[in-house]
Formats: sequence, structure tokens, C-alpha cells
Amino acid sequence: MDNEFVIKAAAYCGAALVMGLGTIGPALAQGFIGSKACETLGKYPESANKVRLLMLLAMGFVESLAVYCLLIAIILVTT
Repeated sequence: MDNEFVIKAAAYCGAALVMGLGTIGPALAQGFIGSKACETLGKYPESANKVRLLMLLAMGFVESLAVYCLLIAIILVTT
């Protein structure tokens, strides 16, 4: 077996693990954020603008974690 092949295979497996496991948390968090925002809008419809702003801000922070996982996976695959 060629040493370079083993290194490439390990990098691809690592990238798959990073993308698979690293996006579970952000996906669950985004669902939770959306759920709580909908509950709050149902209880207090007059606060729609504040809730929407805070929800989009929180979604952006959570999504950045998934983007970091994507960047790590790209680095693993291209090196």
C-alpha cells in the first residue's frame, strides 16, 4: 500500500467526520432557535420586530460554526 494513498484516505475520512458530526449541533440549534421564536411570536405578536432581529442574529452565529466545519473539511481535502 502506498503511503500517500493512506494519508489521502485518512484526510477524506476526517473531512467526512468533520462535516457529519460538526453540522449536527448547528442544525439542532437552528431548529431550537426557530421553534422558540415561533412560540414567542405566538404569545407576544407585538414583539415581532425584536424577536426577528434576535433570531436572525442567533442564526448567523450558529451558522458560522457550520461554515468553520466546512472550511476545515476543505483544508483537509485539499492538502
